[in-house]
Formats: sequence, C-alpha cells, structure tokens
Amino acid sequence: MDTNQTQTLIAMIFVLGTLVLLVLPSVIGIVRDRRVDRQIREAQEIRKGVAAQKSSSRSTVPSTATWYAEGRRSKKLVNS
Repeated sequence: MDTNQTQTLIAMIFVLGTLVLLVLPSVIGIVRDRRVDRQIREAQEIRKGVAAQKSSSRSTVPSTATWYAEGRRSKKLVNS
C-alpha cells in the first residue's frame, strides 16, 4: 500500500467513525422510546385487568350527581 491509499483509508475510517458518532445517540433514543412504550402498554393491560376485576366485584353505588338528579326528577313528579 502506498501513501495515497493509506491516506484514503484513514480518511474513510474517520468519516465512518464520525457518521457512527452522529447516528448512535438517535439509535439509542429510538431503542429507549420503544422500551418505554412497551412498558406503558404492559402497565395499561395490567391496569385494565385490575379494573375489570374491581368493577365485577364492587357493588354499584350511584354518584352524587346521579343521586341529586334523581331527587330533582322525583320532586318534579310530585309537584306536577
């Protein structure tokens, strides 16, 4: 290998190294985001399962707003 080929090889290795250094943070960020998304999806699935168990075992109690609205309706029926 002569001097010209050696300089070309060194320049090519330098350019490829620079490219790797520029692209590496993006690749690490993408991998991290995918892992976080997967963890969020798994947590939501677990949460849905727990919510389904709670809703089936809990007795249904009307909310305050429902109770108030039903009271208002019954008063209107009595007044009319």
